[in-house]
Amino acid sequence: MTQRFSNFADLADHYAEQIATPDYGTAFMEQTEMARLSIAEEPTTAEMPDPDKAQAAMEMIMATVFDLFRDTRMEDFSGEVAWGIANSFHVVAKRLDDREDAASQKLTDLLKTWDPSEVYQTEVEELTMTARSLSECRDAMECMREHAARIYHVETGRPFSPVRGSRVASKATASMIEARDYIASRAQQRREQYAPSGVVVAFSGGQTWADHELIWEYLDCIKARIPSMILATTSQNKGADVIAASWAAKNDVKVVLCRLDRTLGNRAAFVRNDRIVGFRPVEAIVCSGTGIQANLADKLRTAGVPLHVLRERSAMHG
Repeated sequence: MTQRFSNFADLADHYAEQIATPDYGTAFMEQTEMARLSIAEEPTTAEMPDPDKAQAAMEMIMATVFDLFRDTRMEDFSGEVAWGIANSFHVVAKRLDDREDAASQKLTDLLKTWDPSEVYQTEVEELTMTARSLSECRDAMECMREHAARIYHVETGRPFSPVRGSRVASKATASMIEARDYIASRAQQRREQYAPSGVVVAFSGGQTWADHELIWEYLDCIKARIPSMILATTSQNKGADVIAASWAAKNDVKVVLCRLDRTLGNRAAFVRNDRIVGFRPVEAIVCSGTGIQANLADKLRTAGVPLHVLRERSAMHG
């Protein structure tokens, strides 16, 4: 629904509310007085960046991109540049997450072979400090990424989704989780971020779909009945899937992105449909599109999944 404003002050307040982000103070919190990002480096007493300055800087960076290109022939590219900024924070956060996992695994292995020596104790303390320091930095990066993603969403109307890898955040907003990460996490009982508790609702639709209100109405009804729902989509970059992802971002619903595996050629879309059905969704929405959507609807019916098949109201009235 389009919202109208009678003055600029109300518009500014609404914009500030829409780009509101997780608590920077919490995300930038220092757990210890000393930090160590690598065993090869000496511990440091340097503080984390000031959270208020970090928040203001992120808003300035993103606003500058959109303001620079607005009302110019390059306006169409502002979203791509802003997406790149948000994605850069995602990439660094993912690297920090991987390093934290590696340090935590080393610490776990070390604790299995307890040794009363001073060398052993020192190594445990160093690994503990490293894992904790990496966790602090990852939380801060994820907070800034989520803030950039929120601004990107408000300015472009499209939810931010990284080009590869899952976008998860323990102290942030709704996550976008790659299907492969989701499958692996369920099998291996990895972090809750990758295997969120809740039941799956499947979604797919055509790339030319424009009736966002109809999709949002159905998703609102399902969420009212299933508050812990996880939305699994066919992850297309326009049309119905983008509308559903926008709804998920607004309502803090986690999204499992089922992207095409291009190496499978013409079979890719049908294999993706099988994967979605394999999530055992409790309910599904399929919006009119191509034979791919029809194939998914048939497979969901065969699996006994309660299914809503939607057509755009303009098409029904045409």
